[in-house]
Amino acid sequence: MSYFLSKAGLDFFVAFGVVIGGSMLAGIGSVFMLLPPAATMADTAARLKIWAIVAAIGGSIDPVRVIESNIMDGHLSPAAQQICFIIIAFLGAHLATELVRLVCKGAV
Repeated sequence: MSYFLSKAGLDFFVAFGVVIGGSMLAGIGSVFMLLPPAATMADTAARLKIWAIVAAIGGSIDPVRVIESNIMDGHLSPAAQQICFIIIAFLGAHLATELVRLVCKGAV
């Protein structure tokens, strides 16, 4: 159980960090390019959400392959764990996107 919780926590924070870090750096870059930083940050956060999930769960097709092979073999527990990891990574990315939108709300 501790492996599941630690991996789930890491997946959440990796996805959260990818969105927050990417949108903050996009905001800094937009200042240098004379673009509106808040609009750039909000747009970047929305576009990074799916990539944050992919980065958090391993960055490849392996988690989907684990789900498929375990379901075909009749083992539902590893497949359910992988699905939970994907959902938790989504929650981290979504929370970060909403936080960026909230911070940029007055300027957009």
